[in-house]
Amino acid sequence: MSPAGVVDLLVDGPWSHSLVAANGARFHVAESGPADGPLVLFLHGFPEFWWAWRHQLPVVAAAGFRAVAMDLRGYGASDKTPSGYDPYTAAADVSGVIRSLGATDAVVVGHGWGGFIGWSAAVLTPRQLRGLAVVSAPHPLLLARSGQMKALTHSAWFQLPILPERRLLAHDGVHIERLLRDWAGQGGTFPDAESSRRYRAALQVWPAPHCALEYHRWFGRSRLRPDGRKYSARMRTPVAVPVLQIHGAQDPAVSPAAVTPPHLVSAPLRHELLTPAGHFPHEEVPELFNTHLVAWLSALS
Repeated sequence: MSPAGVVDLLVDGPWSHSLVAANGARFHVAESGPADGPLVLFLHGFPEFWWAWRHQLPVVAAAGFRAVAMDLRGYGASDKTPSGYDPYTAAADVSGVIRSLGATDAVVVGHGWGGFIGWSAAVLTPRQLRGLAVVSAPHPLLLARSGQMKALTHSAWFQLPILPERRLLAHDGVHIERLLRDWAGQGGTFPDAESSRRYRAALQVWPAPHCALEYHRWFGRSRLRPDGRKYSARMRTPVAVPVLQIHGAQDPAVSPAAVTPPHLVSAPLRHELLTPAGHFPHEEVPELFNTHLVAWLSALS
């Protein structure tokens, strides 16, 4: 990565940047809040990077939590390894980052594919989670149902070799901006010029577009393989920590009707539907989103 690329990814703000080693890779994290506060770990979705949580980090930190946003494997300033984009490795990444930050557990907040990883971590590495908030991310067992066909259509196209990467890179990443606009709610201001520029730039750093697509490819291809069937069987284990599920009512990418059934969560389960938002409620209506998140975190503590 060029020095200019690093500068563009390590955005200045009321947070500090560092690299932590976990699960055989290095992960970039942005951190705000008291070092001895309860850890809240944020996982971004596609096609974003840690900066997606810029509205949440200072607010959650001000509420007394240690707020940390990480770049997932293959994204942003984290290592871009040739493999490791399956939910088993991703859950181990999250668990390892929590321990590398010196904590025994964390509340995980995940959006989109970050939420998919959060669900996976809650089942596969349960001792590292004390709560889970998922944003625009139905339980993995619901993702393949008929109401999610638009999200799966994108994942199906992403299965093609080379062509999706070329499309994400073409014309300085204009397709990334189109995805952000298409998946946001109607009448809002997201993405603004800065958001479009930063997200387009972040996925121009090769091999970031390939790594980002590998998460989608595992989900699509694994459905016909033993590892996918094994994963689905494991995910039938009920999540044993409190869960907050937030969804934008105008989400055109993932159906907001995908409410997690109680038999998949044995702890308290809360669902919030944010009417003004689409697929990115934490960016489209950050104040409303933060109100719900901080209230839930405070009650959890």
